[in-house]
Amino acid sequence: MPIIATENYFRLDTKTTSYIFCVHKEKYLAHLYWGRRLPEPSNLAHLVDTEITRRPSFTTNIIGSPAYLEDTPLEFACCGTGDNREPVFHAVNPDGSTVCEFCYEGYHLSSGKPKLEGLPATYSENPGESQTLEIITKDPRTGLRAILSYSIFDGSDAIARSIRYKNSGSEIVEILNPGSMGIDLWGLDYKILHLHGDHMRERNVEVVPVTNGLYSIESKRGHSSHMQNPFVALLRGTDEANMEHSGEAFGFSLVYSGNFRAIVEGSRGGSTRVAMGINPFNFHWLLAPGGTFQTPEVVLAYSASGLDGLSAVYHPLYRSCLCRGKFKDKQRPMLINNWEATGMHFTEKKILEIAKAGAEIGLELLVLDDGWFGHRDNDLSSLGDWVVNKEKLPNGLSGLAHNTNSLGLQFGLWFEPEMVSPDSDLYRAHPDYCLHAEGRPRTEGRNQLVLDFSKPEVRELVISSVTDILHSANITYVKWDCNRNINETAYLGHAHKHMLGVYEVMEKITSAFPDVLFEGCSGGGGRFDPGMLYYMPQTWTSDNTDPVDRIKIQHGTSIVYPPSSMVAHIGRTETGKHEFNQSLHFRALVAMCFNFGFQLDLSNFSDEEKEQSKEYVKTYRKIREVVQFGDFHRLESPFAPDGYASWIAVRQDKAKAVAFFFQTRPHRNGPDRRVRLRGLDPGKQYLFNSFDGSACVRFGAELMEAGLKVPMNEDATMIILETPRKYNP
Repeated sequence: MPIIATENYFRLDTKTTSYIFCVHKEKYLAHLYWGRRLPEPSNLAHLVDTEITRRPSFTTNIIGSPAYLEDTPLEFACCGTGDNREPVFHAVNPDGSTVCEFCYEGYHLSSGKPKLEGLPATYSENPGESQTLEIITKDPRTGLRAILSYSIFDGSDAIARSIRYKNSGSEIVEILNPGSMGIDLWGLDYKILHLHGDHMRERNVEVVPVTNGLYSIESKRGHSSHMQNPFVALLRGTDEANMEHSGEAFGFSLVYSGNFRAIVEGSRGGSTRVAMGINPFNFHWLLAPGGTFQTPEVVLAYSASGLDGLSAVYHPLYRSCLCRGKFKDKQRPMLINNWEATGMHFTEKKILEIAKAGAEIGLELLVLDDGWFGHRDNDLSSLGDWVVNKEKLPNGLSGLAHNTNSLGLQFGLWFEPEMVSPDSDLYRAHPDYCLHAEGRPRTEGRNQLVLDFSKPEVRELVISSVTDILHSANITYVKWDCNRNINETAYLGHAHKHMLGVYEVMEKITSAFPDVLFEGCSGGGGRFDPGMLYYMPQTWTSDNTDPVDRIKIQHGTSIVYPPSSMVAHIGRTETGKHEFNQSLHFRALVAMCFNFGFQLDLSNFSDEEKEQSKEYVKTYRKIREVVQFGDFHRLESPFAPDGYASWIAVRQDKAKAVAFFFQTRPHRNGPDRRVRLRGLDPGKQYLFNSFDGSACVRFGAELMEAGLKVPMNEDATMIILETPRKYNP
């Protein structure tokens, strides 16, 4: 895992890749290579020799320097130095100009990975497991420094990049665009993959070509949002039908939960620029002398084997070096949530009926959702008043938790701590606690306002309120919701200060309750991002529990995020309904691929449905370790026109695997469906029950190369593959 550094040449070698850049013309950081690992030594500095390339009449250079930066592949691009492409950094200097020329000063190489002040980030538990290179650059006129950080991890092909801006001058600098990273890749023959959508339609996959111009993936909503995810990939050497397992894939994942922007720019000189960081929209930061501004980090990943290889980088890194605490490696409980069963209209008796039904089929946790506090019978009131509604829960949370525990279930609770209702005691006492611009009307979403976490008094109140509730009962699980975006702020940069406050509150609460499993939620998957996973190791993937829609949502999410972070439930069903894609069986298998649970009224299930559900719970208990923590491979894409989808989870020792196959529409006399499995040991034999129930033994090589014939017009099937010793050669 070495980083090789000299005064003008830097090489980062990860598990199988090399990332190389140099100091160009003694000033500028020029990108040279990122891809499969190269032999040592490999000197690529000649690739940025601009004197031998074309120089059109409108290409400019700095006086006294032969560097034509618009033709130079850069690691860090600024404004006003002859490069007219989108800059990584943009600021207003004390003299009112916006020109910055960051010149190389030196480097620092260290073991381990330092924390990012106030921000979530990847980490290594032991210094020997990671290495960090810091490149120090300085604008000589203002004294502003940009310290570029590159960290690599033992056994991983990920590179974590961020920038720390430090004002070493004597006057204030106004930062307009605090980019986290930039890179110029050679060529224009890339496709852009990003994850778009909406509420109930998160992280659908879209692929568009790189063109001569700018493509932006961003959120201005105060949060990472349902509409865009802070991730982008560049694909080369493949087409959409084969992008899972062929071609190069370059991934960029931002560890941040607020406004973000990723741009991809094809240049007239034949290169492609990617830049990523906090969205410069509505952003402005005064950096005083001696002050620093730390950007969120971007985790870069390279794969020579398509998206499947990209996921193989992100999944273990985010599971082990981003998620924290006792639950990151612990099997997650099977639960029943009452939301789709009762909404806010429930009694203690009804909740315990649902809990009893859950215990009878073998579930492990009951989660009480919205409606347990204040006068909360609908979404018109009470957010911020975290006091138990004794009319619904006469024995309080402690009594309900005790009675739930007596059934053999743990007890969990829903919160929405970042919000306040206009109809609440909190708002009536402190209308100034919400985000707003004085003298302007306040926007509402779901009849609620956003508490201003940039204010210390608000943070203290929320920490105190949540802490009191969590101490009041035996609560072992929290679902932390956030049901609206931010539309108005009081000043430029307010949204970022608010997000830093949210992170501070989450850090203090999750640290104070290490034995509580925290799950993130934002109207479903509206804040499913790496920043949240740093505090909460799993996220409610979507409010949409329709199984056909969920297959697409879960497929797109899995490109970046590990299965252990994805929560999937069987949602509301019509009892006795068995039509194609509507059966309990189809819904169960779609949910069993990840963190499994129910979100409906189990007490209304028929005896047949209860027995079915009991079998699903038994089966999931057998496969839980594999599906939550195994190596995950997507086999067929639900975005293809045939309506098929499939994936497989393989235990890391390759001794056990679970494969799921889905069909979202019937096929009438269609072609045979043959699926090639992935991730198995080619030399091992695997025992499994075939689709007709008979026992089969196949070599891993057979299943991966020749494939497995899947029956037509079965909407959902699953096979469990194991390698008993007697079948091994």
